[in-house]
Amino acid sequence: QVHLVESGGGLVQAGGSLRLSCAASGRTFSRYVTGWFRQAPGKEREFVAAITWSGGNTFYADSVKGRFSISRDNAKNTVYLQMNSLKPEDTAVYYCAADQDRSMVIRTIKSQYDYWGQGTQVTVSS
Repeated sequence: QVHLVESGGGLVQAGGSLRLSCAASGRTFSRYVTGWFRQAPGKEREFVAAITWSGGNTFYADSVKGRFSISRDNAKNTVYLQMNSLKPEDTAVYYCAADQDRSMVIRTIKSQYDYWGQGTQVTVSS
């Protein structure tokens, strides 16, 4: 079993930066692909970024490529999402998720992820 807790959300002006953290409990967390998803009001939850267990491979949605960066520290059981050049359209609740069936292959469909955090709100003002 893996328990995920996100933190680091908040209110920021357009062009600003935030760093989200996803702290995990469970010894097997470091073996899983871990991703970030987001959900804006009235919209479906969408894939943002993911990282393999070793951190050697990452994948990003086109909408955040070049602005967001995902990383992990397995010694701390933590995954990070550095968000730069934020835009109002980045406003959403951001969720961390772990895919227990994959360690080396990144998947982008939310139903393929087994463990989810409670989410952290990110609001970008114009």
